[in-house]
Amino acid sequence: MKQPLGVVLAGGQARRMGGGDKGLLRLGGRTILSHVIDRLAPQVAGLALNANGDPARFAGYGLPVIADTVGGFAGPLAGVLAGLDWAAGQGADRIVTAAADTPFFPCDLVPRLLLASEGMADPLALAATPDPARGQVRHPTFGLWPVALRDDLRAALEGGLRKVVLWTEPHGARIAEFPTGAVDPFFNVNTPDDLTRAAALLEARE
Repeated sequence: MKQPLGVVLAGGQARRMGGGDKGLLRLGGRTILSHVIDRLAPQVAGLALNANGDPARFAGYGLPVIADTVGGFAGPLAGVLAGLDWAAGQGADRIVTAAADTPFFPCDLVPRLLLASEGMADPLALAATPDPARGQVRHPTFGLWPVALRDDLRAALEGGLRKVVLWTEPHGARIAEFPTGAVDPFFNVNTPDDLTRAAALLEARE
């Protein structure tokens, strides 16, 4: 079966970072977004970037830039819908999403999501990691999403739904659990302190 298309979600407002595009912050001599693209691109059949505002600021990446079709910064589900609409135009039946501010996510993200969704009529799966205190922590910006449910998602968003799991759970979304080592693989850069920590993590890995 053909690999899904990939969509990098970069439509957030980055309030805790003071605004702007977190993905364009520098990490190890290049942007966080470059790290994300390098991890996701080999796992998918094609890649697009979900972002709002002037797409020219991403021109150097050579990717299609798709904006939310639901107004008012409706959160990650709006980015998922934009990705599903783009994928439908490409004749694809599934997408995998990744957040633009998470530079260390697993290089086996897509195969694990596909494995978790095996046998589903409408493959839908979210990434998660185990947590000793909270049990299982879902990472809803990392998921496998079926194009067949895009109109259902559109209706939910237009009805005011914003929380990812309130839409995914009724559709029987499955969980792909990823192991955590010393670092949460879905660690994301939300604050200046996070960026400092990410730089230290990158240096330790290299």
